[in-house]
Amino acid sequence: MATDYDEVRSDVRESQDNSLQALHSANAPDARSVVRELDEADGLDDGAVPGGEFVAEELVVQVIPQAVDEFTCYSCFLVRHRSQIAKEKNGHAFCVDCEG
Repeated sequence: MATDYDEVRSDVRESQDNSLQALHSANAPDARSVVRELDEADGLDDGAVPGGEFVAEELVVQVIPQAVDEFTCYSCFLVRHRSQIAKEKNGHAFCVDCEG
């Protein structure tokens, strides 16, 4: 008699059925209550950093405009010096790193 080794053994099938029934009968929380709890928890995190301190200062960054001798690579979007142009295609410049 041939044996089908791909078929699930009866003891494994029974344990799978039992665990599925246990999941269905478990007192799982309602999806809406879980979302509500997560939203409430997110509301408490405003301004907190991992150390538990509150930081109330703004980050001030000086933005320097692109110089005349610089270009923005169309592939990696980094601002590079004109000496790093590898090719220009359809009015777009590509740097040496992206075309190298």
